[in-house]
Amino acid sequence: MLQIDLWKRVLIWATCAIGLLLATPNAFYERVEASNDAVAALELGYSGNGLEEQAALWPSFLPSGLVNLGLDLRGGAHLLAEVKVADVYDTRIKSMWPEVRDLLREERGTIGTIRLQDSAPGIMRVRISKPDQVQQAASLVRGLARPVASVAAAGQSDITVRVEGADIIVELSEAEKLATDEQTVRQALEIIRRRIDEVGTREPTIQRQGADRILIQVPGIGSAAELKEIIGTTAQLTFHPVVGRGADAEANPGPGNEIVPALDQEGVFYSVESAPVVTGDELVDAQPSFDQNGRPAVSFRFNVGGARKFGDYTAENIGSPFAIVLDGEVVSAPVIQSHIPGGSGIITGNFTVEESTNLAVLLRAGALPAGLEFLEERTIGPELGQDSIEAGKIACIVAFAAVLVFMFLSYGTFGLFANIALILNVGLIFGLLSLVGATLTLPGIAGIVLTIGMAVDANVLVFERIREESKAGRGPARAIDLGYEKALSAIVDANITTFITAAILFAVGSGPVRGFAITLGLGIVTSVFTAIYVTRLMIVIWYERRRPKTIEV
Repeated sequence: MLQIDLWKRVLIWATCAIGLLLATPNAFYERVEASNDAVAALELGYSGNGLEEQAALWPSFLPSGLVNLGLDLRGGAHLLAEVKVADVYDTRIKSMWPEVRDLLREERGTIGTIRLQDSAPGIMRVRISKPDQVQQAASLVRGLARPVASVAAAGQSDITVRVEGADIIVELSEAEKLATDEQTVRQALEIIRRRIDEVGTREPTIQRQGADRILIQVPGIGSAAELKEIIGTTAQLTFHPVVGRGADAEANPGPGNEIVPALDQEGVFYSVESAPVVTGDELVDAQPSFDQNGRPAVSFRFNVGGARKFGDYTAENIGSPFAIVLDGEVVSAPVIQSHIPGGSGIITGNFTVEESTNLAVLLRAGALPAGLEFLEERTIGPELGQDSIEAGKIACIVAFAAVLVFMFLSYGTFGLFANIALILNVGLIFGLLSLVGATLTLPGIAGIVLTIGMAVDANVLVFERIREESKAGRGPARAIDLGYEKALSAIVDANITTFITAAILFAVGSGPVRGFAITLGLGIVTSVFTAIYVTRLMIVIWYERRRPKTIEV
């Protein structure tokens, strides 16, 4: 008969209370958000600017998780970027020149002198003075080949070496290019994610699209231009030996060298060796700081391998200048005064405090392996997002009111119980969304509106069954008991099929589709819970107190 154990009653009400408690911060969104940001800043060691007062806006003993608002609700920036994977081929080939040069120099007595020739990007052309020994020299270079780091290309070499007259031609193999493309896009994806995380934005969407494109959506950021400044800068830091300095950008730097403009000195160009002594890939830390004159700068520190290279080079080249090159521009070209064994240094220039801070962020996150070309960019203003939120609120309120009125008019007191359960259902949905840190988008709001309509389905099935059992002459208690018992299988089957659909949408969909799937799936779980347990518990409590002889459903 109608009996629910005390422990079950306590568990049901406790679940509802916890769900509503988790949802409560969303009713004070701006206050909780400001408090959370202040707490995060204090944990990072920042102080002042009223952070303590802002952190106290929300009690620390209460839950502070919020439903994150997506791009279409909060406003922000949308970018579609294409990774220039071909740039990496040229960088890889250029980096091989010191190794090839040192190898062939050891055989100078046999093959003669060697000279690097100008060639197309991605190709290394080396000429030897004894053409009859070119095949032997090519064989030596082939010994530098390594296996391609890819399961699909197992057993293949990363370079191809061929001979044209007295020239040895070296370039990446097709298998290595495919593996490099995959690695480059993955690395770019991870570095973009790290850069955006360093800035502290909430719930960015960073996804790969196709072979070489990346979709970036960041809610809450000011504009697409601001987002491009964060992620569009390659931030490739390299240290090169300086060959010369001049004012002619078209001067011939000589084989193995390149002309690089100065960042802060207009009309000044440096001739540097193309192969760097050490690169930013070997940095382990970079922090904004100040030089001895109090001007903003960036201090850096290398890992063990980078520190050893840096130390050896400075020890062997005291009195010679070396160039610190950032994204193809010489930031500074100091003269080496002494051996620098610690692997640390400082980058000076005409920086502002903000520029030095941003540069440190980029260097810590790592250099992009290749440049980005932005194919699509959009800025969604917060006003448009607010309009979407207001439209979503109106949709939810209208749907909510319509369902409440219909249920009350159709089922009377039982409909009132279903309405209370529906209110709890929406609260539980927001509680779960806050708990898992989900992002709510406009399609997500559509999922909630759909859930409001679907949530009473189970109650309708139960109430109709109770009505049929009452008409068949069953007593109130028996009619209620049989109503839930006979409707249970239909309720479970219907919701399982809908949940499977939501799971498929989540698995194969992306962006807004996944947002819709999340709210729909969570709504199914909460609506089944409120219909089977909460509504039944309220009906049982009502029956125990009233003991009606008949019921009208």
